[in-house]
Formats: sequence, structure tokens, C-alpha cells
Amino acid sequence: NAISVPLTGWLSDRFGQVRLFVLSVLLFVLSSWLCGLAPNMNSLIAARALQGFVAGPMIPLSQSLLLGSYPRALAGLAMGLWAMTILVAPVIGPLLGGWITENISWPWIFYINIPLGLLSAFMVWTIYRKRESVIKKLPIDAIGLGLLVVWVGALQIMLDKGKELDWFASPEVIGLGVVALVGFAFFMVWELTEEHPVVDLRLFLHRNFWSGTVATAIGYGLFFGNVVLLPLWLQQFMGYPAIDAGMLLAPVGLFAILLSPIVGKNVSKVDPRYLASFAFVVFAVVLYMRSRFNTQADFGTMMLPTLIQGISMAFFFIPLSTITLSDIPVEQRASASGLSNFVRIVAGSFGTSIATTVWQDRAAMHHAQLAESINRGSGAADQVLGGLASLGLNSEQSLAQVNRLIDLQAYSLAVNDVFFVSSLIFLLLIPLVWVSSAPARAGAGAAGAGAH
Repeated sequence: NAISVPLTGWLSDRFGQVRLFVLSVLLFVLSSWLCGLAPNMNSLIAARALQGFVAGPMIPLSQSLLLGSYPRALAGLAMGLWAMTILVAPVIGPLLGGWITENISWPWIFYINIPLGLLSAFMVWTIYRKRESVIKKLPIDAIGLGLLVVWVGALQIMLDKGKELDWFASPEVIGLGVVALVGFAFFMVWELTEEHPVVDLRLFLHRNFWSGTVATAIGYGLFFGNVVLLPLWLQQFMGYPAIDAGMLLAPVGLFAILLSPIVGKNVSKVDPRYLASFAFVVFAVVLYMRSRFNTQADFGTMMLPTLIQGISMAFFFIPLSTITLSDIPVEQRASASGLSNFVRIVAGSFGTSIATTVWQDRAAMHHAQLAESINRGSGAADQVLGGLASLGLNSEQSLAQVNRLIDLQAYSLAVNDVFFVSSLIFLLLIPLVWVSSAPARAGAGAAGAGAH
């Protein structure tokens, strides 16, 4: 997915936005079918890789096609409606997937894409086939494309395998890191000097584009890392079934659905830098609340910050999208949208890897500190061990039980650490938003074309 997203602008020029979108959806249907049929893990992973690659253009192009259906004055409202689906789908998806897996069978989390995808492709082709964008016969930047595949592929594999292989203690991770770094350096030089680059890096010369893209990427990386971490902690250490963990995350869409159209309608009237700053403050408050969780926290206590998070989500994507695309010429917006989405996706991978790695490292530290107090000289430890012995557990079984309790506390303290630091980083992102200039009021709504 990370490889194909930045190619959206170039592919749109060569094949047309409508044809590319419909083809992307149909290939996604095919790859979903292959995922459901997969007889083993290797074939499932291959089908998933194909699924991610062909899906790349769908999100950027869904925005372009939607914006083409609305007059300029309603562009902000269009992006608000679009953002509702982007905010709610990642919450409903895992919840529905958990229910399907538990009540039907896992292949149906892929098969469900088939009728929906075919319906989507039919509707888009029926409505938009006479509104195809201008097709340009640009030369293929084969070297740039090859370098992109090499360095992004190496980076993603390194981020996925890093924790499992103990990061840079592993020669494999070091090798992948070197390939990613060298490949990225060559890619940068080539694309900045190529007449028809496959990814237009010159877009970063626009101040609003780079500041909006970086703010979105870091914010999304923090958000995504914490979204992955919370259900891991709930399921592995708090005893929540997958469906209950999903239920705990689902209400984030409530305020997002209610507020996104309002934010979209008013983003051209209010300086989007204020709206984005408000989103970062609310994110910080939500993560601070989660940093106060303990092992006794009940369902309602954990639900409250999830509800509040919906407010920050509504104020996050639309204003930052407006800032990011506000100084980009119209003919470059498909490329800019693809590039900013690419940076966001890579940041999400970094966020996931960093959050889970820091969580494990902090848990090991807390475990060591807590274990120091478990000795025969400790009255509390003797009392607990004595109680376990009275239940018929031998010494080894009692210590194993105590170790499980220490694990629970250690991983809970560690997840608090990650939430707290993430809260602080969100506050530090606010000045980055103000590096950008205020989009012109008349064009601000239309500038939302590059949402994420």
C-alpha cells in the first residue's frame, strides 16, 4: 500500500482517474477473494500484499472524484462527509471482523468485500464514466519506480520484523536498514533531477504542504500506534475478548460522525490552524486520561476517552488537509494527495513499531523493578505466597502465579508511559501547524482536496 499510494498522481495521468479508481476496486475484490481462498499463511500474506498494492489509489481518488461532484463553495462540506467514512470505517471494520471471525469463519472477513466492491465499481463507472480526467502519455520513470519499491519495501519489512528480531542486534534488520537508507538517498537524488518523476518531491518546496504533511504524519503515527496498543493491552493482559475490545474502541466514531460535516462546512470560514491546534489539544487530553488507567479500570472509565477522541478526529483530518493542499496548484493535487497519504502511511508503520517496542521495553523495566520487592524478607510477598500455598499450589506454581500478576502490573504501567509521552508530543505538534500560512478564505474550502 505504501508503495502504490504515491504513484496515484502518475497513474491517474496515464490511465484517467475514473478508470484507475474502478480498476483499483475490481482488483481489490479479486485479491480479497484470493485472501479468503488462501490455503496457508504464505499464500495469505502474498494475497494481502496484492490487496494492499491495488488498493493504494482508492483513498486519494475517492476524494478527487467526490470533490468533482460538488461546487467549490461546498468542497469543505464534501470533505466533511468523506471524512465521516474514513473515521468510522477503521472502527467498524475490526468490530465487524471480530464478529464474523467468532460467529462465521475468518475467510468471510475477505469475502464480504466482494459484493460491496462490485457494487462500488458499478456505481462509480455508471456515474463518472463521462467525466474522465485528461489522459497524458507520460514516459515511465522505471528507475524511480524501482528505487521506490526497493527502499519502501526494505523499510516496511524492517519495521514489521524489528521487534521480533530485537532490532539492530539482528544482522537482518541492519541489512534492511542499510538498503532502505541507501535506496532512499538514491531515490531522492533521482526524483529531484528527473523531468517526469514517478513521485514529485518538489511539492515539499511549498511551505503549507510540507508543514501540513509532517504534522499529519506525526499526529497519525501517534494516533495509530496508540490505537494498536490499546486493544493489545486489553486482550493480552486485561482479559478482554476481541469483540469486547472492539466495542470499547467503536464509540470513537460517534462524535466524528456528528462533527465532521460541521467542521467541513466551516473550515473555509475559520482559520484551519486553530481547528487543527484544537484537535491536538483534545488528543493530548484523551491520551493523558488513558495514562491514568490501572488494572482496576472498568469499562465505563475506559469508554470516556474513546468518546472524547471522536471530537479530535473530526477536527484533525479536514483542517490539516485544507492546510496541506492550500498552496498546491489544481493540476498537482492528485500527486500531492498521493504523496501526503504515502507519508502518513509510513508514519503509521513507524508509530506502530515504536509504540509496541517502547511498550515492551518499559514493561521489562517495570517488571524488573517490581520483582525486586518479591523476596522472603517482604511481609507482603510472604503473605501472598502463603495464601497461594494454602490453595494447594507448590512453591514453583506460586511464584509463576506471582509472576503473572507482576506482568499485568508491568505492562499496565508501561502502557501508561506510552500514552503519557504521546500526549506530550501532541502538544509539541501545535507550533508546527503555525509554521504554515493561513489559507485564503475564498479557497480554503476547495483546498480540502488532499484529505488523508
